[in-house]
Amino acid sequence: MNSSQSTTGSKKRKIKAESDTTVTNKNESSDSEDDIALSKRRKITPLKKEDVKKPLKKTTKVKKEEDEKPATKRKKAPTKVKEEKVSKRKKKVEEEVEVFRWWDNEKEDDSVKWTTLEHQGPYFPPEYVSHGIKMKYKGEPIDLVPECEEIANFFAQVIGTDWAENPTFRKNFFKDFQKVLKKKMPGCPIKKFEDCDFTPIAEYFAEQKEKRKAMTKEEKEVIKKEKQEIENKYGWALLDGRKEKVGNFRIEPPGLFRGRGEHPKTGTLKRRVYPENVTINIGENATVPPPPEGHKWGKIIHDNTVTWLAMWKENVNDSFKYVWLAAGSSLKGQSDFKKFEKARELKKHIDQIRAEYTLELKDKLMATRQRATALYFIDKLALRAGNEKGDDLADTVGCCSLRYEHVTLEPPNRVIFDFLGKDSIRYYNEVEVSKQVYKNIEIFKRPPKKEGDMLFDRLNTTILNKHLQKSMKGLTAKVFRTFNASYTFQEELKKTVKNSTINEKLLAYNRANRQVAILCNHQRSVSKNHSDQLKRIQDKILTSKYQRYLVSKEMLEIDPTLKKKKPEYGRLSRGITKEFIKNYEEKELEKKKAKLEKDNEKRKAEGKELLTLKDLEEKKRQPTLERLEKQYDTLSKRIKAQQLLLIDKDENKTTALGTSKINYIDPRISAAWCYKYNVPIEKIFNKSLRNKFKWAVEVDENFVF
Repeated sequence: MNSSQSTTGSKKRKIKAESDTTVTNKNESSDSEDDIALSKRRKITPLKKEDVKKPLKKTTKVKKEEDEKPATKRKKAPTKVKEEKVSKRKKKVEEEVEVFRWWDNEKEDDSVKWTTLEHQGPYFPPEYVSHGIKMKYKGEPIDLVPECEEIANFFAQVIGTDWAENPTFRKNFFKDFQKVLKKKMPGCPIKKFEDCDFTPIAEYFAEQKEKRKAMTKEEKEVIKKEKQEIENKYGWALLDGRKEKVGNFRIEPPGLFRGRGEHPKTGTLKRRVYPENVTINIGENATVPPPPEGHKWGKIIHDNTVTWLAMWKENVNDSFKYVWLAAGSSLKGQSDFKKFEKARELKKHIDQIRAEYTLELKDKLMATRQRATALYFIDKLALRAGNEKGDDLADTVGCCSLRYEHVTLEPPNRVIFDFLGKDSIRYYNEVEVSKQVYKNIEIFKRPPKKEGDMLFDRLNTTILNKHLQKSMKGLTAKVFRTFNASYTFQEELKKTVKNSTINEKLLAYNRANRQVAILCNHQRSVSKNHSDQLKRIQDKILTSKYQRYLVSKEMLEIDPTLKKKKPEYGRLSRGITKEFIKNYEEKELEKKKAKLEKDNEKRKAEGKELLTLKDLEEKKRQPTLERLEKQYDTLSKRIKAQQLLLIDKDENKTTALGTSKINYIDPRISAAWCYKYNVPIEKIFNKSLRNKFKWAVEVDENFVF
């Protein structure tokens, strides 16, 4: 392994892979027991000889209140609870699955991916069973055979969503629906979409949804158990004798294709996949998994130079689908590691490459000048290289496939890009470029070129990548995107303030991530409930401020002189209206009544006298000034954290942070940042990402991309 990876040294962190059966579903943003447990496990891992030169720097400081008190003052009950927690934590660590540490033994030759491979093949969705609910045509119920009824179901299930109102979606759906109707029901009267009424079926599915919500705990447990049995059978493979998790082992059921953006095939029928359509890849000496009864596999191969377990071709875009090992598997981890190491390697060559293409911007040969200009855009703007698309696919382009109309010039040196990128997401960007690049674009757009003509008519991705190979082995245009994303992220993280709070550091982290998302054009539309989310956070802020106001009033009752020192005490914050106070008091009263009812049920069972609200108030302990001061400080910190969350939510409304964090940013940068700024890694990597990037968390806090 490359020495620059820094997997040894005084700051080396080690963690074990997390077992699905041992990690509880806790809020990632809270300081949960799991958060503390993982931080402690990372610190107490035994060191190698070379690691003992310096003591490990503590990254998480955890000290419980009872530890600060003398042993004689400890109460028995809390001690017992603490011992139980420690015991559970210890048991949890012992139960965790030992990880295959492939990063300690990297192979020189990676052409052979595995020696032995065993698995159970993919899991097929169950065959369709008719429910008998009839759609209507021109107001009359229509009897449909099961094959046609199933397709009618697909549209009924999107009623009430934007898809149902999308003209392209409706057109493609009805076109495929009619094809099946003509084949299975030749005399069917359904001819026009406008005369179709899928409401009865939609209402049926709405009822089924409500029934699922109303299921008893026992019924839910039965379903959960069935899912777990499927997971246990199909969700694991044996790779070179090691148990590895399979990722997408379920074959997608039939339905209507959605697509992203303005995809021309949205609404097209996705046909059911049968075993006859599937190719199985398995070890030569392994037992071939039996296909579902009455079927046989399309093909069985034993190719150890690829990492997929099964493959088939889907009908909508005529593309191949694969079953892979999970994101946290050794093969996927090695692939990710090599991708980021290649991007780090580019850092050594980037200055030379930039110097070369800058000179070539003025080259006399037009093909060379086009190549240099395209490379300038790929490097500076993180544009995708772009490949030719067929007429049946969405009109998405990249740098090499830009057309005349996608680029507009605005003197003296501004270039405006406007085109559909990957997944039909619009790329719009106005940038100032060098005078030579601006001049080149003017030349590339000269008559007789017109709309529809290629901007770079003497360039494609094959030519570009072949040229890049001369500068660095394995270099492609795609590597620039990973390099620029990771490097930008690392530079942005330098703005983190060392002595700030955890929430302020996380805001700095997300802002750095957002800059990468903007660079890579990772956009998303504002969610429908975005304003509701902001409103809920704002309500929490006002509630905390009002609670702080009440606490300050109590403090002034005990010591009125505090008003001179702290003028804000006893003063209502802006936004707290009479209506807000009334609603708050009503909610608090409801909480007290609920608590009283619960307490009285217990007292009634014990034969004790029932209490009233007045009894609860009299029973309430009068707080000390010291205790109130602590409450005031706690509420102030909570308000600040909520305000930061509000800013973060609002700033992130149109950017998709996950794509860049998972695919384009070297995870070692994030891990090193966590250790350097004492941020628990659980705050930025959830359980899934910690499992995916377990190779990356063993990094020195001074790691540099």
